[in-house]
Amino acid sequence: MKIVLGVSAGIAAYKAVHLARLFKEDGHQVDVIPTPASLEFVGKATWEAISGRPVTTSVFEGVDEVRHVRLGQEADLIVVAPATADLLAKARAGMAGDLLTSTLLASEAPTLLVPAMHTEMWQHPATVENVEVLRGRGIQVMEPATGRLTGKDSGPGRLPEPEDIKTQADALLGVQNFGHAYAAGTGEFYAPDPNIQPPLLGKTVLITAGGTREPLDPVRYLGNRSSGRQGLALARAAQAAGAEVKLIAGVMDVQPGPELRGIEVVPVETTEQLHGAVLREADTVDALIMAAAVADFRPADYAATKIKKSDDGTNPVITLERNPDILAETVTRRKEQGIGPGVIVGFAAETGDESTDPLQLAQQKLQRKGCDLLVFNRVGENLVFGQDTTEIQILASEAAKEQLAATGSEPEPGVRVRGTKQQAAEAVIGCLSRLLTD
Repeated sequence: MKIVLGVSAGIAAYKAVHLARLFKEDGHQVDVIPTPASLEFVGKATWEAISGRPVTTSVFEGVDEVRHVRLGQEADLIVVAPATADLLAKARAGMAGDLLTSTLLASEAPTLLVPAMHTEMWQHPATVENVEVLRGRGIQVMEPATGRLTGKDSGPGRLPEPEDIKTQADALLGVQNFGHAYAAGTGEFYAPDPNIQPPLLGKTVLITAGGTREPLDPVRYLGNRSSGRQGLALARAAQAAGAEVKLIAGVMDVQPGPELRGIEVVPVETTEQLHGAVLREADTVDALIMAAAVADFRPADYAATKIKKSDDGTNPVITLERNPDILAETVTRRKEQGIGPGVIVGFAAETGDESTDPLQLAQQKLQRKGCDLLVFNRVGENLVFGQDTTEIQILASEAAKEQLAATGSEPEPGVRVRGTKQQAAEAVIGCLSRLLTD
């Protein structure tokens, strides 16, 4: 297919080089149209080397081909990454002062704009209004990521990772970017044949995401570091694989963007609320993915008023009690009552200790919980939680191993899937889809 990759003048333009390579690796023809100012960040020679196509910025170059019209007319998809505040304003106004804005105006192809700018610019009323108008016209405007920006600043406005942009672009192209096959030991992923039927078409997948908060008093709670990024990546991958997706969203640093429009989102905060939501939905879905970081314990007593420091300096004693084991209960209901999801996937975020390897703990959890698949990752203060990258291993029950082996897709012991959380999600959905094969 023919993709026009527009690049406007933001420092995040360097990430678009990787995005262009991803499109090329999938066999697409990529025409890069940088704005003149963006060449201050990434030069013309780089774009021509990556795309293998001539690169121009002005409507007065290649006049005999009428490129400002032809590129837009022939494109199957237009992606602009980064899309600066200036580019968004020009697109909203229908301006056509260079080759990129002219191409946008002359095309009826699906269009994906990927903003990148400082937080204040993204949140400015003018930008907010521009985005609203563009979306109202049917143009996809991706939510920016939250993180480190230029200089010392941090906040919403960061360009999403190229793999995440590509996932949304694939959805607009109609390419079902599911279950990237994993080349064992290489750390590389490759896309399957995009022409085959989505493997989860007609299936419903329930996904839990984010963390839980257990209130201690009106202002304090026990919580965890889960950001919800992995859960949203799973929702995108399941939706791309053709599934109807239901998302039970705990406390998350990120929220579903417009690319997940149409999915049912159930907000919860405590483990008890999550427990109730899962039980209500589990009997009506084909698969359950428990990606939420669920608190094992909650305060036994809730203080109606803020807990104060004592005058005598003694430390307060907080008694904890167990929360319900949602994963184990769902597996038990399926086993004893014959109701519930056909495939149940658990997550094991383990730190290990001096005497026990975290992988061993994950294997023990798989046996104890009885789920079909268990996604294991090592976690820590600066590892996995809140990051865009991850490292997972998919463990399978004995029954699931037999079924996966029959399709030649059994996760090999010791093989770790390294990459973005979106790539990890696609690997999980790939295994899940083969277990759901009729």
